[in-house]
Amino acid sequence: MNRFLPRVLMTPAIATLFLWMIVPLVMTIYFSVIRYNLMQPDQSGFVGLENYIFFVTDPSFWPSVLNTVLLLGSVILITVVLGIALALLIDEPFPGRGLVRVLLISPFFVMPTVNALLWKHMMMNPIYGVLAQVWIFFGATPVDWLTDWPLLSVIIMVSWQWLPFAALIFMTALQSMNREQLEASRMDGANYLQQLRYLYLPHLGRSMAVVVMIELIFLLSIFAEIYTTTGGGPGDASTNVAFLIFKQALLNFDAGVASAGALFAVLLANIAAIFMIRLVGKNLDK
Repeated sequence: MNRFLPRVLMTPAIATLFLWMIVPLVMTIYFSVIRYNLMQPDQSGFVGLENYIFFVTDPSFWPSVLNTVLLLGSVILITVVLGIALALLIDEPFPGRGLVRVLLISPFFVMPTVNALLWKHMMMNPIYGVLAQVWIFFGATPVDWLTDWPLLSVIIMVSWQWLPFAALIFMTALQSMNREQLEASRMDGANYLQQLRYLYLPHLGRSMAVVVMIELIFLLSIFAEIYTTTGGGPGDASTNVAFLIFKQALLNFDAGVASAGALFAVLLANIAAIFMIRLVGKNLDK
């Protein structure tokens, strides 16, 4: 009875969450194996793996996968490296540290669409943007970022928004660091680079694994920045898997192919999540 009653009380919540997850998944699987184009409602029926084959053989598929990998790798690398640097920079007490921390964290609370519009019009506009004015000040020709460097532009936007998250995690981790070890290392003659290598970075190992895992999962679904700024172009230069699914679903009105692409994205996210959970588990065991 001691075990039965808690399970009975938890059953409604568990069943609701299960249905909340399983019903959309089952519907997506169903749509992925039928012909379901909104522009051709009279043509329907079971097609098996035809939608999957069509999605994978789309000329934009492999460029979108490559762009997704580049986007993930670049943003994670930038946020981890700069996040650690910022956390170390403001770890020591100084006047106004509280205000600086608030200002560093604030970009994370900006909505993705607003973030994209800020960078598109305020920073990267080739005529009146801040970066264009800096280029003109030094006598150089302004760069049309969204046209000449579309994927790099998206990487910069996303990195700017996710950098505060990484910095916040690393700042929190540094608060639990053993200060006596640092003092002992200074007394033994260790310089800052040696402290960074043998004390700071090993202490931040778990935090880095957590940051990488969370960012890896969420960055697979980056969409608003691409849609608002580059539209996936020029060509497929900034199209990722999420935006390719959008093009199949809403631009081509093909719900069947889009469902197949969504299942591919779910598979990709689960593979990444399993890999990162194992990595985090290993770090926690140390």
